Amino acid sequence: MKVEQLYKAAQIEDALSDPETAHLVLDTDKVIGMNDVPGLSVETVSIEDGVDVDINLESGIVVEKPVHLCFGVTGKEGIQRILLDIDIGKDSEIGILAHCVFPQALDVKHVMDANIGIGANAKYSYLEKHIHSPEGGLEVIPRANVVLEENSRFTSDFELIEGRVGEMNIDYETTCKKGSVMDMTAKVDGRGNDVIKISETGNLVGEGARGVLTTRVALREEAEADVYNKLVADAPNARGHVDCKEIVQDNGSARAVPIVEVNNPKAHVTHEAAIGSVDTKQLETLMSRGLSEDESVDLIIEGLLS
Repeated sequence: MKVEQLYKAAQIEDALSDPETAHLVLDTDKVIGMNDVPGLSVETVSIEDGVDVDINLESGIVVEKPVHLCFGVTGKEGIQRILLDIDIGKDSEIGILAHCVFPQALDVKHVMDANIGIGANAKYSYLEKHIHSPEGGLEVIPRANVVLEENSRFTSDFELIEGRVGEMNIDYETTCKKGSVMDMTAKVDGRGNDVIKISETGNLVGEGARGVLTTRVALREEAEADVYNKLVADAPNARGHVDCKEIVQDNGSARAVPIVEVNNPKAHVTHEAAIGSVDTKQLETLMSRGLSEDESVDLIIEGLLS
């Protein structure tokens, strides 16, 4: 039953039945599904309240189909700790689609600590989709340290696609070496008394390294958010941009701290931050086409988070 709950909530039944698709499914501290493909190894060890996961991709391997990770707690209460070590070999390519599923959470804590190494000339993309309970009885604490070797590429997207946030504290830091490219995006829709904290740091330490930090947050009712984005350029020809936009409605509150630091005369970093209510002109335009005010606000926020 627990397996069916996770699979159904994440809508990944078809992918997990494919023998050519690598996957790992965890319910709280138990492995309930796993499959490797050639060149990719996934190893797990049980720890207190969770699982230690090692994912290794051999050099020169291209994994054609997305690797599916499904981490969740199907019960109303519980703690899940994931220690995640990912090693992407040089000249390789892989995409991971992760679902974090907590459909009934009333008092659940999910903690993930990740160390990720991306080899020279490798490409690694990570899309993390969260499915939460409508009550928001959840504390989510994902932390990651990512190192990009020369000419590698890293793309990360975080999305809450269903349910209330609860309390969320995202803390990611990347180190980008010569010629590497980093692009991290977080999109969160807060309601009720949700608390959202996002801290993302990019260190452009290699010549020609590039990085973009993008954050989109919508806050309604009593929700609040603190966003801290920092991009540091230490090397010649390093390029970067920080982009943070937050929409605040009702009694929501938002704080944004974009920091750009340049320590080389040949480097260049820009930033843009905007916090405010829904654009009045957009709202009036949608309402003139027959939508209610609430429907118009929902549509504008959907556009922000898309």
